[in-house]
Amino acid sequence: MADFRELIDLASERLGGSVLYANDDFFAEKENLLKPSRPVWKEHEYTDRGKWMDGWESRRKRVPGYDFAIVRLGVRGVVRGVVVDTSYFRGNYPQACSIEATSARVDAPVEHLLDADWREILPRSPLQGDSENIFAGVHSDAVTHLRLNIFPDGGVARLRAHGAIVPEWRLAGGLGNEIDLAAVENGGDVLTCSDMFFSPKHNLIMPGRAHNMSDGWETRRRRGPGHDWVIVKLATEGRVRRIELDTNHFKGNYPDTASIEGSPDGENWTEVLPRTKLQAHTRHFFIDELLTAGPFTHLRLNVYPDGGVSRLRVWGVATENGRRAAAVDHVNTLFDASELRRVCGSTRWAEQFADARPFNAWDRMIEASNQIWFALAPDDWLEAFRAHPRIGERRPGWTAQEQSGTSGAAEETMRALAEGNRAYEEKYGFIYLVCASGRSADEMLANLQSRMNNERDSELRVAAEEQAKITALRLEKLVL
Repeated sequence: MADFRELIDLASERLGGSVLYANDDFFAEKENLLKPSRPVWKEHEYTDRGKWMDGWESRRKRVPGYDFAIVRLGVRGVVRGVVVDTSYFRGNYPQACSIEATSARVDAPVEHLLDADWREILPRSPLQGDSENIFAGVHSDAVTHLRLNIFPDGGVARLRAHGAIVPEWRLAGGLGNEIDLAAVENGGDVLTCSDMFFSPKHNLIMPGRAHNMSDGWETRRRRGPGHDWVIVKLATEGRVRRIELDTNHFKGNYPDTASIEGSPDGENWTEVLPRTKLQAHTRHFFIDELLTAGPFTHLRLNVYPDGGVSRLRVWGVATENGRRAAAVDHVNTLFDASELRRVCGSTRWAEQFADARPFNAWDRMIEASNQIWFALAPDDWLEAFRAHPRIGERRPGWTAQEQSGTSGAAEETMRALAEGNRAYEEKYGFIYLVCASGRSADEMLANLQSRMNNERDSELRVAAEEQAKITALRLEKLVL
């Protein structure tokens, strides 16, 4: 990426970004920081507090310290660069700024955020007045909130935080369900297009329907041969079920026809939707017309010969490869690696696994997990075992799903499992552990009974192997 500003603005109000708090906004309101429009100047406009300014401006500080504002990003993501715009702030801009980031619940109250674990992503840096101050950087953690610090006081017109979206898939319903594979909030991205003279390419995958004609993707009038096109990178590899093309607000300038191609790698293309007649100001839905479902990682929308499309929706389901790639991204970008303790209850495994990041593929991640796990001491294994409920016990979260085979089991089988658990613990000193996913209660009971013949050292190893299987399944469940 030559210019990080080509990436999505994670703080955009269109995506739900909001300025939650500022310790001082005496002269100009903190909410101005995220306005989608460029700053403006009103020569003779004043309020009862002073000159009207299109930005956030604090009063002149007469005590030690500095001013700051807390921004909730519209989408969780990895910040690749920020723009601190001081347009029209000339004698009243801050001398310097810094930016910190954290990861928290989207509904975290300000009181919690003030005491959060803030990590610096932009060190204290000098600012120029009446300028777009551009700061590029590479940061590895996915964050939800930013804290803009200004030294010591003054005004900032706009804040932009461009980066890569890393959805919190479990909060969004999980990758096991149908999603809009193209949606920006799911991590879809418009990579390139033939032309975007009238409006930006990223409008095509923004939330909601277009507000007006400017809120879509529109090309100039083509005067020569050929046609216009746009390439969308899907949120994850998926199989397409239905597609929507919306020409909302485009009445005298919509494309005459359109077609769609799909690619598993961004290079080799297959026809998905044959060239089809479009209508003005209309939502077009395609299901039976689709020639193939994929799997695809990219789609190319072709419009003939030119014109405007307000939205592209690509409804589908992630493939196994797509889910696993998303799980790798999730692990690689974790802000708080303590979440890994939910995957495996061993403290040392979680610490060493976090230190081994980043992983470049699912297989490499599982290989690293197993290497770390089997190199640990037996006490570390026992710590992980203690994090599990007994088979047949119900706890909220993953264990209820993992032990779904016990639901509806015969009362006699459940009594035998409870008795077997007690006998197992008396003999070995740790709980009976089995990768329960896909197993019935009767199968788990038979497995328990057969393992009661093992010597303790041998059974400890068997239980460790079961934990390794559970860990791999739970790593994938991070996005389900």
